[in-house]
Order: sequence, then C-alpha cells, then structure tokens
Amino acid sequence: MKRKPIDPARGFLPQQDPLETLPSPFESWEQAAARLPKSLASGRVRSELERLPPFPWGALKTQQEQERAMLLLSFMGHAYVWGGQEPAAILPEVLAVPWHRVAQSLGRPPVLSYDTYALNNWRRIDREAPVALGNIALLQNFLGGMDEEWFILVHVEIEARAARGLAALGPAQQAVQDRDARSLEEELEALFHSLTEVRKTLERMPERCDPYIYYQRVRPFIHGWKDSPALPEGLVYQGVDEWSGKPQRFRGETGAQSAIVPALDAALGILHREDPLSHYLREMRLYMPPAHRTFVETIEQGPSIRDYLTGEGAGAARARDLFNECVHQLAEFRALHLKYAASYIQQQSQESPANPTAVGTGGTPFMVYLAKHQRETEEQLL
Repeated sequence: MKRKPIDPARGFLPQQDPLETLPSPFESWEQAAARLPKSLASGRVRSELERLPPFPWGALKTQQEQERAMLLLSFMGHAYVWGGQEPAAILPEVLAVPWHRVAQSLGRPPVLSYDTYALNNWRRIDREAPVALGNIALLQNFLGGMDEEWFILVHVEIEARAARGLAALGPAQQAVQDRDARSLEEELEALFHSLTEVRKTLERMPERCDPYIYYQRVRPFIHGWKDSPALPEGLVYQGVDEWSGKPQRFRGETGAQSAIVPALDAALGILHREDPLSHYLREMRLYMPPAHRTFVETIEQGPSIRDYLTGEGAGAARARDLFNECVHQLAEFRALHLKYAASYIQQQSQESPANPTAVGTGGTPFMVYLAKHQRETEEQLL
C-alpha cells in the first residue's frame, strides 16, 4: 500500500515558503496589491483596479509564481466585488480573464479559497525559525490590522501543528494492514499530540481577533457568490469566452476548504449522517488543491483503523485508548469551532445581506450542522 508522504513539519502548507513578490513584468500589479488596504479605505478600489494594465499571465514560469498570481488576483477580485457600497455583479475583463486562466492552471475555481487566503499567504520573519505565531506575517491583506492578520495566521499555525498528525495517518493505516498493533499505537500517539496542539492554537483566536471587528472588517471580503443573498445570480466574469457572459456561482473562502478535518474524519472513521452540510463539505473539495483532495481520497480508501480496533485488534488496549483520545480531541476542536461561529457570526448584528449572520461565508446555514457534526464525532468513541 504505497502513499505519497506528507511533510511532518509542513503538512498541507507549501514545502517552500510562499513567494513574496512576482518578477518585474508584474510591478504594476504588485503595487496595486500593496495599495489595496488604502484603496478600499478611500472607496477608490474599483476605479484603481479597472486602470491596471493587462496581466502578463504568460510570464508566469513556476507554480510558486502561479500561486503568488492567484493570491494577487483573488484579493483584487474580492476587493472589487465587495469593496463598494453595493456588491459588483460584473468583474471587469482586466481581472476576470487572468484570474480564470491562473485558477485553471492550479486546478481550482477563480474565487478566493482557503489555499490562497491562508496556506499561501504568509512569510516567516526569521527564516531559520518555525512556522508559528510570533514568527509569521501575512503577505496580503484586505483592510489590514491586527484582527485580520491574527485570524488568518491562527489558521496557518493550525496547519503547521496538524502536520505531524497528518503524516501519521498513512503509517497508521499501514500498521493496520500489517496487523502491527505496536506501530499503530506509535502513530496514534503522534496524532493525539498533534491534535492537542491544533486545539490549543485554535483556543488562541480571541487573543487578537475580536468578534465584532472580525464580522465588520474581516468577514465581508471573503464571501463568495453561490447561495449569496447579495449576489443570488452569481458573478459575471467579463471576457471569459467559455462562460459567454453567463454569471458563475462559486463558494466563498472557508476553513471547510482545509483538508485537515476531512482527512481526520476518514482516518478515524467518523461518519456523518447525510444532511445538506454533507453535500456542501464534499463540494468543498473542489476548492482544495488537487494534491490535497487526492490525499483525503487515499486515506478514505485505506484500511479502517476503527474496524481493526473493534475486530482482531480489540486486545490492543493502549491503541484503543489513544484512538478514543484522538476522536475526543477532534470533537473538542469542533465544539470550539461551533462556539466561535456563534460569537463571531451568529450573535453579531446584520446590517447588510452581503454579510449575513444566518449563513457562513460558504453560503450554508452553519450552526445546526456544525452542532450535529460535533455530536456525531463524540458518538464515534469506541
């Protein structure tokens, strides 16, 4: 059973630090991206972006450059759509065409996704130190400020903390296939410690990200245009020939586009009874990088750790205890996420259909389903 290894230090984060600038042909675009917070604050963002020269997308030579281009175009695209008094239903050709082309090359839709917003949007302050809060900063912001910075960087550290646990999933399944209870115990112990660190990082969210500021100044820019009360028909990508001027509907950026929890659910055998969110979560895989989707699917197709521990491996008491500890940590993570969803979104005061409190940035009524999935995780203890 061969598996592509995952870096125990980086996990789903890029193996090389994200590129901080594109080469000289992209200078005008880099400058516009740097000005984005001021352009949004002044109310001039749309007029400034409309005056940009054609994007030299053909000059992109590496995947790192493509990811950097996706970062610039995604932030600019969302700034254009959500940066006015009313959302824009038409994206001008100068943004739409290159965004579509770069997204195609990366295997993702032309919309701001978690991969762009978090996984490829950081730099290390000390290049010799690890990817961790206190040593990372964002490459790109919308309005900027501590709350926006902290909100995204907490997700970056979560990805780094999850890396060792993710790297244990394949070997844990290999141990099941080999009927090696001792090796399974070692991998589950690594997963448990990783999940503990992930939860501790999420607990730090309120330190520097205030619920009111998040809702009013961070969240408005990450909505998409599928199931959006403000853009019910979607967004027209002007100049994209294959769409012939027809509006397109894509989900907004959300942590549900991270492959961490789907991979953990797959490895731990966490089954969720079918509901509208189940379909949504499967849809979220379309917004992940192809390699991340493949990793989740590979884990789903692997040997069942749960079945082994309830069958011929039932006597492996330590492995069984560790398995339950991992399930418990995942349930605790979901419970904390549900708590934040209530305070950062549901309990805020809605002022515009463009930033609803009843649905998430991905366009779903999240509270009832998040609570359900948290309960279903707890039910999976052996």
